Amino acid sequence: MQVAHYRTRSLAADDGGAGCRGVGGIKQRTLVGHLSQHAVEAWARTNAEPLLDGCPYNPSMPIDSRPLAIFLMGPTASGKTALACDLRERFPLDLVSVDSALVYRGMNIGTAKPDAATLARHPHALVDIRDPAQPYSAADFCTDATAAMRRISAEGRVPLLVGGTGLYFRALQQGLSDLPEANAAVRAELSAEAAELGWPVLHARLAVLDPAAASRIGIHDAQRVQRALEVIALTGQQLSRLQHRRRARFPWRVLKMALFPADRGVLHERIARRFDAMLEAGFLAEVGALRQRLDLHPDLPAIRAVGYRQAWAYLEGLTGAADFRDRGIFATRQLAKRQITWLRSEIGARMLDPDRPFLPAVASDAVQQFLGNRRESSST
Repeated sequence: MQVAHYRTRSLAADDGGAGCRGVGGIKQRTLVGHLSQHAVEAWARTNAEPLLDGCPYNPSMPIDSRPLAIFLMGPTASGKTALACDLRERFPLDLVSVDSALVYRGMNIGTAKPDAATLARHPHALVDIRDPAQPYSAADFCTDATAAMRRISAEGRVPLLVGGTGLYFRALQQGLSDLPEANAAVRAELSAEAAELGWPVLHARLAVLDPAAASRIGIHDAQRVQRALEVIALTGQQLSRLQHRRRARFPWRVLKMALFPADRGVLHERIARRFDAMLEAGFLAEVGALRQRLDLHPDLPAIRAVGYRQAWAYLEGLTGAADFRDRGIFATRQLAKRQITWLRSEIGARMLDPDRPFLPAVASDAVQQFLGNRRESSST
């Protein structure tokens, strides 16, 4: 029994009738972060009530017959892949990548893509499915992920979706609005304006037309700024309003687990070490090979990926070696910050500190409770 599966009745009462908040609340995370494993287990046995999908179990609740799925979320460099592979060793799970960079072939080092041996033992759906010259959208991901999940469920196994692209997780579970298809003419016009005026100017325009969307999109996030303005141009409606229309119920019942570092400094150190390891492994040579292709350029979504953008600029002589390293590490830390901010809004997720020594046991217990008696050896 682990605290990740329980919530005290006093905490439940604190909800004030606003509905179940799961175990992702601030009080619960603070408790887990400061108690020993023994103390946590003792506290759980004494004070807790069981949870089902993040809410207190109620015998009168109707049976949910949807197939099961697991989401394993977290910031970059938090150890998601290692934990996902460990869980697959223990349970009948198949992995589906939720990463906007891992979809691209030939981008292995800078994306921290699992190595060939890991992918051979623990195959990941949606890895190496696009050429870097081809854009890949949240809508593309939803189509591909849904197909992979249906296949896995049909085989009597449980899909474990692992990654750090929050937009993909949210689009998959909450659904995408009936947004218009990309329009090449509108995009070309917006790109031309951006080349002349800069993306911050277009972001300012978006802030006037759709303040809610602009507040969620970074000033220099060209792809999302362009898409938001494109939707407005094609529909006359705000992207944020279209995205909040009610969606059909998600076809799977989901256990959400999120790796949420209690000590941001430890994560930052891990990011720096990993970036240096990437450099030693030949990251610049990898980017150099991409630059030899005439169909690739810095404005493509693949090349705008964290690390690749900075390496491309360095190889073009725009920055020095030390500046390139600092910029790459800083950009990765900023990505982690955005991912952590997004995780705070994930209702019902089990927040797990990746730096606690008993993380695999806590995660395994959460999965065991969720799957019930379906445990079996999953790898051969």
